[in-house]
Amino acid sequence: MRVAFITRSTLYTAPGGDTVQVLQTARHLAEIGVAVEIKLSCETIRYEDFDLLHFFNLTRPADILYHSQRANKPFVVSTILCNYSEYDKYEAKGLRALMGFLPANSIDYIKTVGRWLLGKDHLSGKSYLWMGQRKSIEKVLRKAALILPNSLSEYHRIIAQYTCSAKFQVVTNGIDPKLFTCDKELSKNKNLVLCVARIEGIKNQLNLIKALNNTGFTLMLIGSHAPNQLAYYNRCKAIAADNIRFINHLPQHELVDYYGRAKVHILPSWFETTGLSSIEAAAMGCNIVITDKGDTREYFADDAFYCDPGQPQSILAAVQKASEANFDEGFRRKILKQFTWQQAAIQTYKAYQLAYSA
Repeated sequence: MRVAFITRSTLYTAPGGDTVQVLQTARHLAEIGVAVEIKLSCETIRYEDFDLLHFFNLTRPADILYHSQRANKPFVVSTILCNYSEYDKYEAKGLRALMGFLPANSIDYIKTVGRWLLGKDHLSGKSYLWMGQRKSIEKVLRKAALILPNSLSEYHRIIAQYTCSAKFQVVTNGIDPKLFTCDKELSKNKNLVLCVARIEGIKNQLNLIKALNNTGFTLMLIGSHAPNQLAYYNRCKAIAADNIRFINHLPQHELVDYYGRAKVHILPSWFETTGLSSIEAAAMGCNIVITDKGDTREYFADDAFYCDPGQPQSILAAVQKASEANFDEGFRRKILKQFTWQQAAIQTYKAYQLAYSA
């Protein structure tokens, strides 16, 4: 089977969790005999070379509709549907704060058109301009052979938001066990806290800094600022005390040493579909602090320490508990059994078989 992964045009220039998901899924599909080529949405694609198209990010329906209509091939969508409403309500500034009073689809429409007009992103299908975000997504859901949410929780959010009943196959996010191998003899620093994520408002590093400023913890923020988030990054830098460290984006193999030394990893986001770096950190023996907003409980259940992203005192309390608690080896075994890229590739291949035979 020959599959084209069609992704956002900024996949490599603004790397995020979806970048890891795309690259790792492609690699592990190849290991089970599926020929995958990664294509950016701005590229010219020879559709006849492929049996199936695989898109990523449901919130970018213009690209999906443009390529799927021209290809006339069955296609699936890894939805990766994030909810920005909490962030817009409590933390957004300037124009984004004003847009927070609008429906989520209207906000996404304004952002998409804005990126295109400013030359910061590619807009494949101009019909999107008059169809709008919601109608475009609903059309994608009607036309897709299957959608591939990262959790059952995400699927329920999609059908509730868009009142559809699209066929689906859950494809979990994962880790590479060969890369994220924990050295149990390595001593963990109970006062070292990591946050591996792009620096942007939705990830909530600002409240995290407020929570850990001038405490006994050393907080390492590993990630570059997202496009259009330089002002947020500068706000974070401006309030950070001496115990806060900023490290630019690192490739996965360079994260291993940091995960190995830290006792705690935290993602206090305003919303997380999964929290990919949390899975990586757990595989490396870190206690996990995670937001209570989103789909995280389906992955972490009672194995994580949860915090309210809007309350710095809640963030600090969860970090303190995680730093003192013993790590549960059963949690690591769960990650290695259920949440690997090999498992994700097998789930994806099953979805391809269903889509291709439909």
